Amino acid sequence: MTARRPPHLHVGINAHLLSGEAGYRRAGIHHYIAQVLLHLPLNEGLDYTIFTRQKLPVTNYQLPITSTGWPTEHRLVRILWEQVAWPWAAVRHQLDLLHSMAFVTPLASPCPTVVTVYDLSFIHYPNTFPAGQRRYLTSQTARSCRQARRVITISESGRQDVHSLLGVPLERIEVVRPGVDATFYPRPAAEVEAFRQRQGLNEPFILHVGTLQPRKNIPLLLEALAQMGRPGLRLVLVGGKGWLYDDIFQRVERLGLSGRVHWAGYVADEELPLWYNAAAVLVFPSAYEGFGMPVAQAMACGAPVVAADVSAIPEAAGEAALLFPPQDVEALAGQMAAVLDDPTLAATLRERGIVQASRFTWAEAGRQTVEVYKRALAGD
Repeated sequence: MTARRPPHLHVGINAHLLSGEAGYRRAGIHHYIAQVLLHLPLNEGLDYTIFTRQKLPVTNYQLPITSTGWPTEHRLVRILWEQVAWPWAAVRHQLDLLHSMAFVTPLASPCPTVVTVYDLSFIHYPNTFPAGQRRYLTSQTARSCRQARRVITISESGRQDVHSLLGVPLERIEVVRPGVDATFYPRPAAEVEAFRQRQGLNEPFILHVGTLQPRKNIPLLLEALAQMGRPGLRLVLVGGKGWLYDDIFQRVERLGLSGRVHWAGYVADEELPLWYNAAAVLVFPSAYEGFGMPVAQAMACGAPVVAADVSAIPEAAGEAALLFPPQDVEALAGQMAAVLDDPTLAATLRERGIVQASRFTWAEAGRQTVEVYKRALAGD
């Protein structure tokens, strides 16, 4: 007589943050959600249902998708869906576990929950968020984390933040770091040179990748560039406008850097690896990060990296970057000059960076996420 297989436990995953169109956030939270879903291992004794507004932005998902007519690309509608419609859907689908992939779980959930927290920037930098959004995120993220059986963060720094700022025991917080896509790798010299020519960047340039917003600390980078002199050295800023970015444009004018700063704006995923490959150095002066994906992506492409030594950035950088205090203009200028002036140092950073970046894979992120589900379902 054939033994009956035990029924699979059913996990419902809130992926409604993918409802918005790709934009400057695509490389951040949206990308993390999409890639983790794509790499969840199957045949692990779990069934999954993804809840979203529309078809997901990749074509090879193997998981059931439940869409809604609610226009959840709008923040307030998404909040209403999370708090009202999702608990009812959990009952209808007989879910055993809910995973909210962005900060907030239902206030009244019919089953245990897992929540992913990417960073606590709304606590560290409250003045950079609209008041209503800040209050909602602060109160509801704290409540969600305390109620959840497991909290996922994307770095050890984030884990410590959730523990110290939200009062969640460390044993309930798991780290699932992001991966680096296979598209980020050193390209042939001829391809890189052709890209430089198309962009009109024939000389070595400094690259920054990140949304134009206060915590990215771009004014410090501009001050360091001005302090270095080197009139032929250009800075390329890749990233869309976020918020409170006027100071960046004003600083460029005040420092006389208008002819030396290239505004690339938001760059599509398929073009971003070429920017990393073409750069003489990636500089990442951010004052606070949940992880620091541009650091890992640049390293995977063989670009030397200079980065701030705060929050999760050293976890992304490992021993493969030059670090500096994020408020020290002279230290940043010195580290940039060291990479630009020392070919041996630059080559060493390239070699170390490729090794460091290889440690971050989406397959591992998917595997670790499933392990979190199993522990949450077991009540551990």
